[in-house]
Amino acid sequence: LQAYERRFPTCPLIPMFVASDTVNEYKSEDEAIHVIERRCKLDIDAPRLLKKIAGVDYVYFVQKNSLNRRERTLHIEAYNETFSNRVIINEHCSYTVHPDNEDWTCFEQSASLDIKSFFGFESTVEKIAMKQYTSNIKKGKEIIEYYLKQLEEEGITFVPRWTPPVACKSESSTSHPRRPVSPAINIPESATKEGLNNKEILNSSSSPSEPITGTPDDKLDADYIKRYLGDLTPMQESCLIRLRQWLQETHKGKIPKDEHILRFLRARDFNIDKAREILCQSLTWRKQHQVDYILDTWNPPQVLQDYYAGGWHHHDKDGRPLYVLRLGQMDTKGLVRALGEEALLRYVLSINEEGLRRCEENTKVFGRPISSWTCLVDLEGLNMRHLWRPGVKALLRIIEVVEANYPETLGRLLILRAPRVFPVLWTLVSPFIDDNTRKKFLIYAGNDYQGPGGLLDYIDKEIIPDFLGGECMCEVPEGGLVPKSLYRTAEELENEDIKLWTETIYQSASVFKGAPHEVLIQIVDASSVITWDFDVCKGDIVFNIFHSKRAPQPPKKDSLGAHSITSPGGNNVQLIDKVWQLGRDYSMVESPLICKEGESVQGSHVTRWPGFYILQWKFHSMPACATTNLPRVDDVLASLQVSSHKCKVMYYTEVIGSEDFRGSMTSLESSHSGFSQLSAATTSSSQSHSSSMISR
Repeated sequence: LQAYERRFPTCPLIPMFVASDTVNEYKSEDEAIHVIERRCKLDIDAPRLLKKIAGVDYVYFVQKNSLNRRERTLHIEAYNETFSNRVIINEHCSYTVHPDNEDWTCFEQSASLDIKSFFGFESTVEKIAMKQYTSNIKKGKEIIEYYLKQLEEEGITFVPRWTPPVACKSESSTSHPRRPVSPAINIPESATKEGLNNKEILNSSSSPSEPITGTPDDKLDADYIKRYLGDLTPMQESCLIRLRQWLQETHKGKIPKDEHILRFLRARDFNIDKAREILCQSLTWRKQHQVDYILDTWNPPQVLQDYYAGGWHHHDKDGRPLYVLRLGQMDTKGLVRALGEEALLRYVLSINEEGLRRCEENTKVFGRPISSWTCLVDLEGLNMRHLWRPGVKALLRIIEVVEANYPETLGRLLILRAPRVFPVLWTLVSPFIDDNTRKKFLIYAGNDYQGPGGLLDYIDKEIIPDFLGGECMCEVPEGGLVPKSLYRTAEELENEDIKLWTETIYQSASVFKGAPHEVLIQIVDASSVITWDFDVCKGDIVFNIFHSKRAPQPPKKDSLGAHSITSPGGNNVQLIDKVWQLGRDYSMVESPLICKEGESVQGSHVTRWPGFYILQWKFHSMPACATTNLPRVDDVLASLQVSSHKCKVMYYTEVIGSEDFRGSMTSLESSHSGFSQLSAATTSSSQSHSSSMISR
């Protein structure tokens, strides 16, 4: 307070603060309350034209300081006097003593700005106000430290606290003052046996409503912090105590441990309001989905146990639990098609819950706080199949859920043997990863992880998995392709009343002889990327891509018409008018691709021109024998298998903007030169091209 008062009547460290005058002042008789109101003159750094239009050179604010020495609080309120009918500015600051440590000072500040009208310069005034306010906040600490140093130079290093004046009666002026008598206290025997001194008992009796446990749950002592939480500044410790107390007072349900609360505070740079918001959302989410009981009540399906190539494997050099994920060996599409996104998400949640449990165990084993784990991801075998868009979307949602509910749990992510296709996957997922988390990623291409700065810097040689050239047998499943016999069909999903994520992104279409199914995609920016993924569920089809400068007529809504057919097995839409001629009205931009029944096709096409692109699935007619007009036996048998000359496809398409696609190729260019070669090859291409992969 002594340092703060030196800012008045003017402060050389705040050039805009020209002068101030005291307009009102009040002091209580015992001097415990001191309220002073000042009118402050400010020279706002605003454009000269704006000042001329407004007709003022200076702006006046009213500031009211309310000091309560008894409660040890200082409240500061400020509002604008100039242009108060056009602009409303309110600011409130408070200095209080921390409830758990009287040597700590808590500081809170808030402000509001409401611009009703200002000669048509509302946005300019808003920018000026925000600039000035931000500048003042940044200089606030610097200014208070300046005046504190000034006091020290003057020899003032301690200011005694306020004490109430002693009122002495005249008739007892010669007698000795009486000491206040404390009420009698019953001291339990258990307290004396445990060595509890009188001072502790008196303190505890003064607030009987508070629990007297002395455990880490209600008190943060130095040993507990060092043992379970790690290094904390006084401000960080204060934030943890305040947030935990708020939860105890308001939250109905299980209160998370200090370690977990601390994760949310760290994720929001110890901003209590932001940390409280995401923590409350997470606690509600955990309750709704019974996440606290997932390890005890949920057993992962056998498909996950057999084909999910991930598992826990010892610990790293820092004592963090180590999780190994052989992503390159995992059939992400097969897992999504066999289980759906929800089962995958639940499994990942169980992995995170197990990670929290292992962190607690390692904290006890190593005798120091361990609140995060290390993840080792082996990308050997990663290819275009892993870029299956629905699988990537499932991954993005999983990342989003984990980021929101398990912040600051990833201590380090080691990505090994990253292939050239990795930058594409990285660009798809990196925007959903928090910046602080992204800084923990270490990426190694090829066998770089075996050299200096590689795996041995983080993991002991004795526990490096055998598939990475180590001597330790790793029990993580090897993954492999999920048999298509385990895939869920639409009928099975309907019967079991299970809604898988694939239902919301895949569309079903029927293809008839003479009635192909067509999808229209409008491209505004050249070099955009059209991606597709489809399964041929029944029959054989021919896949084509066409381009037209003009939009085709929308399909007729009459289900019996020639342009649109609705069937129980899926829709059939025809966009290319029968009067259109190939080469005149539209052109083929890629060679036809024949796809057999049971095949899965993924691919992409980089567009060369803007306009309208048509993806077409067309019935594939069996060729007749060249030497005779009679059909072959195989053709007849095949045609009998396709009832009514009907095919069925399940498809999914998406368009990626050219800027996003190019950004994906350059996002890791600085990390490894191998990626920059792919980047140069991709971003410099101005011609259209497509790539498709068929899996049988």
